Amino acid sequence: MEITFRDKKWELKGNIAARDAIKKIGLEPEGVLVVVNGKLRTDDVMLKDSDQVKLVAVVSGGGDECE
Repeated sequence: MEITFRDKKWELKGNIAARDAIKKIGLEPEGVLVVVNGKLRTDDVMLKDSDQVKLVAVVSGGGDECE
């Protein structure tokens, strides 16, 4: 399977949970969303050799408190 995050790509064997694949490439699972073959998935999805996986960084904005 091919995993893409920003401008980086990795090739991994399938039959692995997305969460474990994310850890294997050195990223934190809580910091990315998993898109498998164009569909948003949870990080417990089992990935196959034929999957195209795109990781999208989770962006959190600052929260200015209103007074």
